[in-house]
Amino acid sequence: MLHNWTNFFLSTAAAGAQLIGLLFVVVTVGNSLSRPQSVAGIRAFLTPTLICFSGVMLQALVVLAPWPSDWPIGLLLALGGLAGLAYHINAIRLQGKLDFAALHAVDWIAHNGFPVVADAGLICGGAGLIAAKPFGYAIAAQARSC
Repeated sequence: MLHNWTNFFLSTAAAGAQLIGLLFVVVTVGNSLSRPQSVAGIRAFLTPTLICFSGVMLQALVVLAPWPSDWPIGLLLALGGLAGLAYHINAIRLQGKLDFAALHAVDWIAHNGFPVVADAGLICGGAGLIAAKPFGYAIAAQARSC
């Protein structure tokens, strides 16, 4: 079922790895410019971005591995979606506590809405693979949303 998506997942894994590297460069360069109060901002905004990129890369690796059936892929993706959903809900809580960053509605949708919907889609896609139903589009949508 996922054989036709090989190039897509190879591309997203490479892009996720490159974006993780770029994020570390930004954090390293910006580290000398940061104030102690910005640590909360880094935890609230940069760490969720790193988690999202890492999740996309892990998802691509899980899908590309030669599994004997789709059931283990579905289980791992659904668990990853659950973990990502829990993490993003916690990140929303942390972002709400910041007093030096005021996000507008469009920023909240881009920063929080898309990842939460993507994690829910990943859970649905994983459940579809476990049930042998074609929910592969939900898994691909998660990779594109980060």
